[in-house]
Amino acid sequence: MYTDIENIIGYRFGNKDILKEALTHKSYAGEHRSSKHNERLEFLGDSILGAIVADYIYNQCPHVEEGVLSKIKSNLVSRRNLYLWGKKLDLGKYMSLGHGELATGGRERDSIISNAVEAVIGAVYLDGGYPAAETVILPWVKTQALTQDSQDFKSLLQEHLQKRGRETPVYEVIQTVGPEHDKTFTVRVSLGDKELGTGKGHNKKMAEQAAAQNAFERMKK
Repeated sequence: MYTDIENIIGYRFGNKDILKEALTHKSYAGEHRSSKHNERLEFLGDSILGAIVADYIYNQCPHVEEGVLSKIKSNLVSRRNLYLWGKKLDLGKYMSLGHGELATGGRERDSIISNAVEAVIGAVYLDGGYPAAETVILPWVKTQALTQDSQDFKSLLQEHLQKRGRETPVYEVIQTVGPEHDKTFTVRVSLGDKELGTGKGHNKKMAEQAAAQNAFERMKK
């Protein structure tokens, strides 16, 4: 079981007991009269995640003011985003839960899964230090759009245009720079020959969202 989750997150634990603790919910520990559950690791992981995300967006957004950086960080580490990450990792499958939680859908509960993400990060940090935590967190962060909220700007832009009887916008990669493992894409969104906006990101999806946000905000002015 632990080999599977290690393969998924891309990190090998020296101490498997730490990973076991990260995947143990308080309800399970209570039923088995154990003090070992993931709440302390969750506390630690929350801080480590915040520090690594803050460092990343600070360097990726050199001209963005502090207030906006804080909003971007809050969105990235929100319960919703961590839940989606945890679902992608299939963490619920590996959780040790009490009978009550199991009976009420605990393996799918957003709070349990998002908290488990933070606990696993805390476990990685304890086992391998800050660099190990970065190897787990950064690949995920680089797939996320650096926006102040979790809105789908491509959908918002399309709805805005449809209400005005316009056609579907076209997204085009106009520039790719950087090494293979750390590329930055620039995307342009257009209607016919008219450019509506541009955006950058570490993958095409992220760049398209950034371009849509740029276009949407320009249209709303």
